Amino acid sequence: MFHKIILVGNLGRDPEMRYTPSGQAVTNLSVATNRRYTDSSGEQRDETVWFRVSVWGRQAEACHQYLSKGRQVLVEGRMVADENGNPRIWTRQDGSAAASFEVNAQTVRFLGGRGEAFDVETETAAMAPGPQSEDEIPF
Repeated sequence: MFHKIILVGNLGRDPEMRYTPSGQAVTNLSVATNRRYTDSSGEQRDETVWFRVSVWGRQAEACHQYLSKGRQVLVEGRMVADENGNPRIWTRQDGSAAASFEVNAQTVRFLGGRGEAFDVETETAAMAPGPQSEDEIPF
């Protein structure tokens, strides 16, 4: 069996990194995905779903170094379910019920930010090509 989830969203807070007892880096991201739709009464609705994302190894270190709150990311990974295959259910401090969608990232791509895209998995940066000098400007 195989499953994969792809998220495109924004970080809700700065990444938090720690190291396991064996020395492996793990960074936790809080990613918000947004969707706008029209309901049956014709009103525009906005829906935000939050995901807790764990990034491991060298990707974790790069995410911690380069990402910050508000930055847009693309995450590919797999959902982490509880023992029954459901999201993690918990009770907030105010007593209300909440669910948490958790993802183990396989690939994290940094999006946005002055035309840059950075693929942490392959550790390559792709910049939009531009003129190298004033002589190369086409006007």
